[in-house]
Amino acid sequence: MQRWRGYEATPGGWGRSVVTIGVFDGVHRGHQATIGHAVARARDLGIGSVVVTFDPHPVEVVRPGSHPAVLTEPARKAELIEALGVDVLCVVPFTKELSRLSPEAFVHDILVEHLHVALVVVGDNFRFGHRAAGNVELLERLGRDSGFEVEHAPLVAAAGTVFSSTYIRSRVEAGDVAAAAAVLSRPHRLEGVVVLGDQRGRELGFPTANLRCPPHAAVPADGVYAGWLVRGGTERLPAAISIGTNPTFAGRERRVEAHVLDFSGDLYGEHVALDFAAHLRGQIRYDAIEPLLVQMAEDVERTRRAVA
Repeated sequence: MQRWRGYEATPGGWGRSVVTIGVFDGVHRGHQATIGHAVARARDLGIGSVVVTFDPHPVEVVRPGSHPAVLTEPARKAELIEALGVDVLCVVPFTKELSRLSPEAFVHDILVEHLHVALVVVGDNFRFGHRAAGNVELLERLGRDSGFEVEHAPLVAAAGTVFSSTYIRSRVEAGDVAAAAAVLSRPHRLEGVVVLGDQRGRELGFPTANLRCPPHAAVPADGVYAGWLVRGGTERLPAAISIGTNPTFAGRERRVEAHVLDFSGDLYGEHVALDFAAHLRGQIRYDAIEPLLVQMAEDVERTRRAVA
């Protein structure tokens, strides 16, 4: 998969293409259906498939300070999109200037002049241009005027719930990582660098890797989870994951910590990921260490069963 930074990076001699457009945070089952449709149609037509996405999230530019929680970091999102068979990922820097483009200018400048679009594949709720004034009906009219077609990718839903990044964020925020995984088609993932913590877990016999997460990361609700710590992108180690402020020890800073089962190595400084399999319990404050140790041992055993 080629990766372009900005639509101006389209190489000279680039032929016509099938394009789909969106933030695609999470690359969930709905996104997969839309992107997969675009890839299939590009192969039918014998031309390239292009996914156009944006960085930073448009909402942060239009309404600063309202950045939604991020489900997939940029590198991870690119990997997931590449796995769908896409030919080109075009990451467009989203700026105030871009946000002010009219729908007509958006289509002409980006889709027609640079990407030489033959077909656009979008969901039924697609919006574009200044103040999101453009919709699918306008895109179809502009396509007729400019010589490209538009195809709808139906929204994906189950049990009356439309699959969306907003829905997944709500499930993650509630700690329902199983529901999030069902829509994502894989476990929800947090990424970050392992940093030095209080080393209290080591003193208690349950050493933890403390994860420093990127800004805006979609961190699940406080509690204990079963999951995996992923090293090097492929090594998956079962882990009991704790999120919260350590109320037993009067903690104030919210932390993400993972006790890796049957592991004694050094993870400091490593960039790792945490994949969440199941919510085990909420955060509990204990008045003594002994019941906490009993609970932690139980958490480990429940984790072992959950990820077996």
